[in-house]
Amino acid sequence: MDVYLIPIGAERYELYCEIPDEPAVESVREPEKGFFRRLKARFSDMLAEAERERRQTGTCPEASGWAARLKTRTMCWVAESIAEQRLLWHMRRQTEAVLHYPDDVDEPAATAILRTQLSRDFEKHRFWLIIDGLLFVASGLLALLPGPNLIAYYFAFRLVGHYLSLRGARQGLSCVTWRSEKSDLLAELRRAITLEPDVRASRVRDVAVRLRLEHLASFVERTTVPS
Repeated sequence: MDVYLIPIGAERYELYCEIPDEPAVESVREPEKGFFRRLKARFSDMLAEAERERRQTGTCPEASGWAARLKTRTMCWVAESIAEQRLLWHMRRQTEAVLHYPDDVDEPAATAILRTQLSRDFEKHRFWLIIDGLLFVASGLLALLPGPNLIAYYFAFRLVGHYLSLRGARQGLSCVTWRSEKSDLLAELRRAITLEPDVRASRVRDVAVRLRLEHLASFVERTTVPS
């Protein structure tokens, strides 16, 4: 697994990775046992479906009926809102990883930033796991009302997302063996984000192409802290 320490401002960084799409495998899956396992399986299926639709059309798919449209748009919004957690989700299954860091930062400092970020992620997702768990239980009261319980649906997906992120952060801190590699392109990216918007966008796209990271430019645009 390749993880990139992306500079997004003066002394500020975000961890980033791109995970290739897994090929679809047609198989019959045994029914999951246990409430949380069923919830997790449903989460994976629905998120994968939303991702396929976005890759094919670039937008949320249209649906007929107000309930179907509302559910579809809610799922697309959820998929977008938790996009940054995919790094942690993927890390759950890793035992080795490479940290790519700007070559104007020394290795001990880069490693310290990595561990600080993972520790913050662990604490953040543990906090929201508790909050969303309580809200999910409370939203069950709405099941008495007619129509789909979209509020419970929303908190259920947040609950699973935070749980998977918590496990990924813990795996990265405790179980993953990290190797570090300097990157002059990431240092170039740091210089690019200080430029005027039009020039910056062009430089960032160039760095993204040279790093072979398809979505890096949009990530930088979304997360960069203005100087």
